[in-house]
Amino acid sequence: MQPLSPQPPLPAPSHAALEHSRAVKELIKAEIAGAGGWISFEHYMRLASYAPGMGYYSGGAAKFGQEGDFVTAPEISSLYGRAVARQAAQVLGNEDKGDILEFGAGTGKLALDLLLELEKLGCLPRHYFILEVSAELQQRQQVLLERRAPHLAARVIWLTQLPEQFNGLILANEVLDAMPVHLVRWRGFQLLERGVETDADEFKWSDRPLIQGELFQAASILRPLADLEMGGVGPHRGSDRGGDYVSEISLAARHFMLSLSGMLKQGAILLIDYGFGHNEYYHPQRHRGTLMCHYRHYAHDDPFYLPGLQDITSHVDFSAIAEVAHKTGLDLLGYTSQAHFLINCGITELLAQIPAENARDYLPLANQVQKLLSPAEMGELFKVIAFGKNVSTPLTGFASGDKSRML
Repeated sequence: MQPLSPQPPLPAPSHAALEHSRAVKELIKAEIAGAGGWISFEHYMRLASYAPGMGYYSGGAAKFGQEGDFVTAPEISSLYGRAVARQAAQVLGNEDKGDILEFGAGTGKLALDLLLELEKLGCLPRHYFILEVSAELQQRQQVLLERRAPHLAARVIWLTQLPEQFNGLILANEVLDAMPVHLVRWRGFQLLERGVETDADEFKWSDRPLIQGELFQAASILRPLADLEMGGVGPHRGSDRGGDYVSEISLAARHFMLSLSGMLKQGAILLIDYGFGHNEYYHPQRHRGTLMCHYRHYAHDDPFYLPGLQDITSHVDFSAIAEVAHKTGLDLLGYTSQAHFLINCGITELLAQIPAENARDYLPLANQVQKLLSPAEMGELFKVIAFGKNVSTPLTGFASGDKSRML
């Protein structure tokens, strides 16, 4: 996978930002030297994204909104959070008003909209827990909630680690895509792990044989699906690249699901992210994988560009998530597109509460809903999947548009 070199008009960083990125780069170079000259891409991504006080998510740079690098659904419209609140209310109602735990709450906008809508619905959680790795984002979340919903702020508790037990709703919006991933290369019948070396002052790709361990086991499961002599039905199927295929495997996302399953005693896990089921994820046309970087609202595929200043992500393999969930005793409660989920949760009814003749208020909201629902925007690429324990009532958000056959 050869990254595309960033081309103008990528904005130039400020002097302070550039110095920060250089410091992150030196940190990674030291890690590579200390490891004997090579680290896995997963290690590189973890440092660039989460190195304490320096990584993209643990540093202080703006990430969300127009002055950041990308815009998430809660930032686009409050109707998003209000619709998700309808699903949350059903889960909390089933659990006698349990708790909510949100991972990576960003600016706090989703938490704010959820709490305000749940208050209207008479279904506030006992506590709204947030597990946030960024001290800067935690502060932003606190300020937003105290300013916009001071009467509800006392319900919000920030955590530094997972609780041992949990009842209620676990929510992760665009969390899985930012977890560090391993890059694996299937070259004919050989398995390689793609890693990072230094060349003079720059980073470069370097592949090493993958012969054992958890990653080897995960990658080997795909190999029988890629039997070139039999035509194959996996990553190499129909490939015109001689059986040369690179893609991601997220062990971190699998471990995350193991942790959630062990913690959840009663309730639901709601995961919202962009990605595919197994067959779509490892489609022949994706022979370069799904790795993508975001910097100042520009998307490109060079993870070595300005480490610490850009968001590095990959699409989510929802089939792998579902397999881990099943093995740990979680029930699949639903899998559908974001568009179907939001419509099932009543987002169009919420929009209809604003008279269409009130163009000043209605048109901006209608445009926001269009972005959330349109197949050309977020409606189809983003998926919603739910798992649960001891949940007997079908979830509202999955009443139509079932895509579980794609897992």
